[in-house]
Amino acid sequence: MATQSTVKTSNEYSEGSIRVLKGLEPVKQRPGMYTRTDNPLHIIQEVLDNAADEALAGYGKKIKVILHADGSVTIEDDGRGIPFGLHPEENAPVIELVFTRLHAGGKFDKGKGGAYSFSGGLHGVGVSVTNALSKRLEATSYREGKVATLAFSVGDVIEPLVTRLANEGDRGGLGDVPRDRKQGTTVRAWPDAKYFESSALPMNELTHLLRSKAVLMPGVTVTLVNEKTKETQQWQYKAGLRDYLTQTLNGDPVIPLFEGEGFADAQHDSFAEGEGATWAVAFTEDGAPVRESYVNLIPTSAGGTHDSGLRDGLFTAVKSFIELHGLLPKGVKLMPEDVFARASYVLSAKVLDPQFQGQIKERLNSRDAVRLVSSFVRPALELWLNEHVDYGKKLAELAIKAAQSRQKAGQKVEKRKSSGVAVLPGKLTDCESKDILHNEVFLVEGDSAGGSAKMGRNKECQAILPLRGKVLNTWEVDRDRLFANNEIHDISVAIGVDPHGPNDNPDMSNLRYGKVCILSDADVDGSHIQVLLLTLFFRHFPKLIETGHLYVARPPLFRVDAPARGKKPASKAYALDDGELTAIIDKLRKDGVKEGGWSISRFKGLGEMSAEQLWDTTLNPDTRRLLPIELGPLDNAGTENLMMQLMGKGEAAARRELMELHGDSIEIDV
Repeated sequence: MATQSTVKTSNEYSEGSIRVLKGLEPVKQRPGMYTRTDNPLHIIQEVLDNAADEALAGYGKKIKVILHADGSVTIEDDGRGIPFGLHPEENAPVIELVFTRLHAGGKFDKGKGGAYSFSGGLHGVGVSVTNALSKRLEATSYREGKVATLAFSVGDVIEPLVTRLANEGDRGGLGDVPRDRKQGTTVRAWPDAKYFESSALPMNELTHLLRSKAVLMPGVTVTLVNEKTKETQQWQYKAGLRDYLTQTLNGDPVIPLFEGEGFADAQHDSFAEGEGATWAVAFTEDGAPVRESYVNLIPTSAGGTHDSGLRDGLFTAVKSFIELHGLLPKGVKLMPEDVFARASYVLSAKVLDPQFQGQIKERLNSRDAVRLVSSFVRPALELWLNEHVDYGKKLAELAIKAAQSRQKAGQKVEKRKSSGVAVLPGKLTDCESKDILHNEVFLVEGDSAGGSAKMGRNKECQAILPLRGKVLNTWEVDRDRLFANNEIHDISVAIGVDPHGPNDNPDMSNLRYGKVCILSDADVDGSHIQVLLLTLFFRHFPKLIETGHLYVARPPLFRVDAPARGKKPASKAYALDDGELTAIIDKLRKDGVKEGGWSISRFKGLGEMSAEQLWDTTLNPDTRRLLPIELGPLDNAGTENLMMQLMGKGEAAARRELMELHGDSIEIDV
């Protein structure tokens, strides 16, 4: 339980004021940090994912979900059953630890001796969150001829573990199989309504989720029983992705479905055995595209690096087919979106150690997944297109038509803008495309970094504007005097928008880039430049923030060079901060790299990075970290007050108070 000492006065800040949250307390205090709180679907999905992981590992063929009349939900599987013996170090039953510890499970130990090679676990916090946010949870494990049961309430054990021998006459829930021969896990949870905006499960999302599990695991039967409506639905797909995509497609495909799979074997030099992807892709001329992707059976609703790998593979293959057959008209430039815009797909990737964004795992962040998926999709599609040249030409026609429409739209906008445009600053290295949906400008700290960025960028759609030294603090500069500063004059002219106030309606039709990205060093000086530029945009270009055009690029602080290990070649990885650095080193230890076998370099600044490194880590849309800038929890007036404290000339006392109050909570990398 939480520990908290009594404090004498409300203003006193002493040792007793520090509250230590233990066990599952953090989840109950701040459920939104661990799960979706609009409804309980995600906490049910955590249990379902565990059942699917058993089937994925080849130990189960049936998954059953029962919606009970009292609002509780049961998930049954016929996997191996959660072990219920004592944990060798914790001296508590393993099944109890799985439901009461935030980071306990069989998925952290990959490779040798691990329970799961591929799983959707790891980044999320698992069934312990389901337990913490349920009024009651009952867990039953069938294993080795025994039955073990225990029950919890809001995360605490209320009925300790009881084990017994399974009786010959007992019947298992998944069919008429005597329990002494049955193995598997049954979990029944009563989600606590106080943690969710609505206690009802969204049926469309739930059925879609269950159906997709069946699609991704051909041969596994998934059943949904609704006690209230007395309805039972069952899914089993023998042909997997193709069947599913054909049934859900909007519009008729222009060419037959392109489907395939590719997985690394034991001899593969870049990826672990079993890593790879299965896919089905359809190209249609009309109708909204259907796009679904999964990593180790987890639905990634926000896509991620595996989707980027599919896009890259499709684009590269189609582009090489067009070049081989000389199909591209003069003056037309093909971009990935021209091929991808009309693609519908279902993609199922297997990644050994997936890194997700957010606890609900809606987006895959693993950088290697781009190369992984692309390396299997590209050669397969190239071969298929060259075996079916007529279909290849139809697909090429579709992509070229999309490129011509995009370029025409860009030229129309350019004509409107051409009269009275100011002369662009000489140090701006502009991009070739005029399409603001794809164009980006990077405001780069320093000329040397600007040089690397110019060489490393994609010149089709990325422009570079190097800035010299610290930008002026413009918080109290009159709008009429802004252009006296050369840097600010160049920024405004390059972007194509004039300075304005929060209530003005500036002419945004001359905006030249869809993304304006601040790119500075990953140290204190770089942060200072970021703050000065954010001050400029918030004070004098607020509509750029309001309309979602402003971003901050996050370059890495460290590079880790790892030696070759087994069949894996030498590799390099990048970390934004100490936390990511620790995670990379932990993974290397797990991969069997001996202590100190790796080397760590710290980038003193962007200028130290080669063009290739800058592209890989900071400019490449598939692998970079780009933070969109928007107003936080405060409204416009509240943000303005806070910015006044931070940037106002006469606010030294307020700043000092802020530093005294919060200074010790910030770790500064000087």
